[in-house]
Amino acid sequence: MKINIVMVEPEIPQNTGNVARTCAATGAKLHLVHPMGFVINDRYLKRAGLDYWDKLEIEEHNSLEDFLNKYKPEEHAMFMASSKSKQSYTDIDYTKFDEVFVLYGKETKGLPEDLLQKYMDKCIRIPMRPTLRCLNLSNSVCVITYEILRQTNFDNLQEISTYFD
Repeated sequence: MKINIVMVEPEIPQNTGNVARTCAATGAKLHLVHPMGFVINDRYLKRAGLDYWDKLEIEEHNSLEDFLNKYKPEEHAMFMASSKSKQSYTDIDYTKFDEVFVLYGKETKGLPEDLLQKYMDKCIRIPMRPTLRCLNLSNSVCVITYEILRQTNFDNLQEISTYFD
C-alpha cells in the first residue's frame, strides 16, 4: 500500500522535519502544500529531518486547491485528520485501499472548516482527553501512519533492526 502524508500549510519547520523522517522510515510520500511558514532549506527543518531528506519522496503543491484538483477526494482514499471528527482513525479499514492520503492542517488552525464540512465522512481523529486541544502535529502523523502500517502487517518494513549486526 502507498501512504501519502499531506501537510497543508505547515508552519513549524521542526514538525515538518520530524514528519519527513517518519515518511523516510515508513516509505510514505510527503506532500507539502504551500504557503508554508518557512523555506524548505530552513536549518531547523533539515536538523529535525537529519540525513533523511534524500531517502523520501516529496511533492510540493502551490495551494490546497491545486492539491485537491490533482488528487480528488472523491476518487482517492483520502482522510482528513481533525480533532473535530467523531470517527476515530482506528475505525477505518485501510487494508481495503491500494493507496491512502491523510491530510493534516497547519499547527495553529488545522484544516479549513469548509473542507472538513464537505468531507465529514472522511474525517478522522485521535481520541484523547476532552480538556486538551490536540497532539503535536508530527506525533499525530506518526500515530496514524503506524496504524495504517499495523493493519497491513508492516508490509515492506523489517521488524528487527540489523543496524548493529
